[in-house]
Amino acid sequence: MLFFVNCLLKTTLQMNDFKSIQVRKEQNLAYLVLNRPEKANAMDSHFWQELPEALKMLDEDTQTRVIVLYGEGKNFSSGIDLAMLMQVKQDISGLETGRAAEKIYQFVRNLQEGINSVEKCRKPVIAAIHGACVGGGVDLICACDMRFASDEAYFCVKEVDMGIIADLGTLQRLPKIIPAGIAAELAYTARKMSAQEAKSVGLVNNVWENKAILLEQVQKLAEHIAEKSPLVVRGIKKTLLHSRDHSVSQGLDFIANWNASQLMSQDVETAIIAQMQKQKPDFKD
Repeated sequence: MLFFVNCLLKTTLQMNDFKSIQVRKEQNLAYLVLNRPEKANAMDSHFWQELPEALKMLDEDTQTRVIVLYGEGKNFSSGIDLAMLMQVKQDISGLETGRAAEKIYQFVRNLQEGINSVEKCRKPVIAAIHGACVGGGVDLICACDMRFASDEAYFCVKEVDMGIIADLGTLQRLPKIIPAGIAAELAYTARKMSAQEAKSVGLVNNVWENKAILLEQVQKLAEHIAEKSPLVVRGIKKTLLHSRDHSVSQGLDFIANWNASQLMSQDVETAIIAQMQKQKPDFKD
């Protein structure tokens, strides 16, 4: 509980107008919190508008170096709010086939862009997952740079049970995180994957006993990353994402071009001097 108290007391950045999420900042760390605990953090229309806005704000905030994403209450997220989906169905009622299809297409693309905003943010986003992580929640964590879980967490690609195909990134990203056959099994069956199984297949990096310990450990990791050169960390994220979607040859050419300018950074000298003097380097934002 001390973790939560410290975050609340040391808040320096907050978007008071947000309804579905909270943004808090403590020194070089930002906490992006799914904040509909009474609805198991279901992703309503406010969420899809606020998530990219919050990430853009944190991306532009020079003091923010690492972002920790977690859910308030008992669960990480139960996925897309079904009431929002029913509203879409009402909105297209009466439209002829072509215009209805166009409206649905644009709706899905807008939600995809919400998830994509996690990858577009230059800062590392670390997901701390507890309780249920279902449907859209899986889409969200798959776009994060790292994932950690508490022991009671579970994961479920639920869309097949809803009569739809997962369309916000799980089927595209998950097979590049875990073995393709396991990803297919989860998508075809909608079975629950435990936190321990998720660790065994590489979906999460580690599992801790409960939510409090999970958040404490993720905070320590985030603080450690925040001590590194933020310029280099941003470049690592860019390079990892490029490498995921391109060949090895293309990836090598990309990083050669990237480092052609980055190796001239003052951070290189700062890091080398600190190593020689056996001191901790102090990098600019």
